[in-house]
Amino acid sequence: MKASRTAAAVAVAGAAVLAVSTPSFAHVSVQPEGEAAQGGYAVVNFKVPNERDDASTTKLEITFPAEHPLASVMPQPIEGWDIKVTTSKLDKPLEVHGRKINEAVTKVTWTADGDGVEPGFFQKFPVSVGTLPENTDELVFKALQTYSNKEVVRWIEVPQKGQEEPDHPAPVLTLSAASGDGHHGASDDDKAEDGAGSTEKASAETATASDSDDSGGTDTLARVLGVVGIVIGAAGVAYGVLAGRRRTSA
Repeated sequence: MKASRTAAAVAVAGAAVLAVSTPSFAHVSVQPEGEAAQGGYAVVNFKVPNERDDASTTKLEITFPAEHPLASVMPQPIEGWDIKVTTSKLDKPLEVHGRKINEAVTKVTWTADGDGVEPGFFQKFPVSVGTLPENTDELVFKALQTYSNKEVVRWIEVPQKGQEEPDHPAPVLTLSAASGDGHHGASDDDKAEDGAGSTEKASAETATASDSDDSGGTDTLARVLGVVGIVIGAAGVAYGVLAGRRRTSA
């Protein structure tokens, strides 16, 4: 009976923790496929989980940051969704590859022409973006999530460093530092030189790691055998105590 009560209490506590923690990662978020480097291009996914048990997500609106306009924004077609791209005139034109850009995408809207994102599922909305700004390490996108029951959830609160995450945080894309010339990685010649120079070092490290693995494996085996011995001994003692109680009762 005591064991059953303990198990029930643990289950309730676990459910409570899950209930409290679930909303923190059930919001609209954005993540790059690979790396999103300053000054470069990237494909990013807006991940939209369905938080409702009785309604589907039928619309997603993503507002792009006006303070860091992107010259190129191209959403990937998704079966079952209509996509609308909204552009606006820039107060200050952008210069990209030697030409001036007077307009930039300010919003992308996905509208389901079917069931949308049903309860218990999520959907990724991929977008190719660039060039990414070089004067910031993050981009904030504000999102509106509309459900089939007409409810609208506004993911627009900007997270602040050093503070707790807000109830409805806006998706934030973290930008990595530019590598190489700011747009590309190291050249093939550089990679080849680095590879040749590190071959000998890698061989030495591999040999050292092999020696460490051998000694580590021996130590691990000894520890495992020791634990097994302790468990067997404890089981024997427990069996002896039970047997003694049975004889006493008889």
